Amino acid sequence: MIIGIVYTLVVGNFNKIAEEQTKLNVENLKEYLSSMKYENEVKLLCLDDCSACDILVDGVKTQRVEDFLDEDIRVYKYDSSYGYMEIEQEVYFNAEEIEEDVCFSYAIDKAGVGSQILLEYKERFYDYASYFTATKVYNSIGEAKEAKEDLMREVR
Repeated sequence: MIIGIVYTLVVGNFNKIAEEQTKLNVENLKEYLSSMKYENEVKLLCLDDCSACDILVDGVKTQRVEDFLDEDIRVYKYDSSYGYMEIEQEVYFNAEEIEEDVCFSYAIDKAGVGSQILLEYKERFYDYASYFTATKVYNSIGEAKEAKEDLMREVR
């Protein structure tokens, strides 16, 4: 009987740990989407105020994510001449062909290449631009810019 109780407690704790490790968050977004099975594109799409987002696999909604982000985000792209520049989000038409406001989106194509963006959220900066490494997190946009410029010098 004691063995049964211990077994139940241990297995329950392992399940909680595994669930926490695979829960989607801003830092593991790229890795989370990359781990999904898709043919052409996997995408996180957040509409209106970003309070709810959908995961689309090859254009089909497969999962709803609640409380992932809020409307207090900013998205940047890197330009070698001007540094990081804030960008507007794409236009999205729903199934009824009605245009909806996109708060945030991030996509990975069939080659495994994700959107080359920097996300500012809750005073942190998440760099999704790297192809082969995990998302880098910075404390300021200046720190992110310096890291990008260092990488550009390395490549030259």
